[in-house]
Amino acid sequence: MTFPLLRKAGAEAVGTFALVFAGCGAIVVETQTGSLGHVGVCLVFGAVVGVMVFATGHISGAHFNPAVTLAFASGGNFPWREVPAYIGAQVGAALLASAGILALIGSEASLGATLPSVEVVPALGIEFIATFFLMFVIKAVATDSRASGNVAALAIGGTVALCALAMGPLTGASLNPARSLGPALVSGELASLWIYLVAPVLGAVAGAFTYSAVACGPTEAQVKGCC
Repeated sequence: MTFPLLRKAGAEAVGTFALVFAGCGAIVVETQTGSLGHVGVCLVFGAVVGVMVFATGHISGAHFNPAVTLAFASGGNFPWREVPAYIGAQVGAALLASAGILALIGSEASLGATLPSVEVVPALGIEFIATFFLMFVIKAVATDSRASGNVAALAIGGTVALCALAMGPLTGASLNPARSLGPALVSGELASLWIYLVAPVLGAVAGAFTYSAVACGPTEAQVKGCC
């Protein structure tokens, strides 16, 4: 692994660790104390994503999510040769953060593992659609020069929070295989894990390709006035 790639993978690890430790930790704290509520937990997830996008976006692109990394690579916006390093950093950080929650905060709520309260097909659909919109937003602010890069952290963090607010009670609103994999493996809560490995990846790829399909290029916009 080259030093530049190691640096970017390190940034991904820091961001993913923060996401899982703060977000899943908030779920455990809410279970223990009842002090945060559903809205509070959702705001923690959105805030930590936004803050870490702001802090590391210029280093690694701030994926923090294997589904996002695979979607960028599938659309030609990210080199496939760097995918294993990114996903390895994300998954490793999620496992480490989950172990940290177990050691420092508690084991309640299966360490914040995502568990559906609906049947399998609705759970797959909800995770697919929510991740679709998350990736649609990420693709817009990360790859389109006409979108304001200054609000990327707010847009991405806000999307995470909104999806969690709306869909969290049904599926946990993972949108992220690493975020689900870490708590599931450390807690042993594996029964529904496959849902959160499959649906977010498919949703993210669909979201990325859909944005590419509907967003005309700068030259086309000037000539045809389509954007």
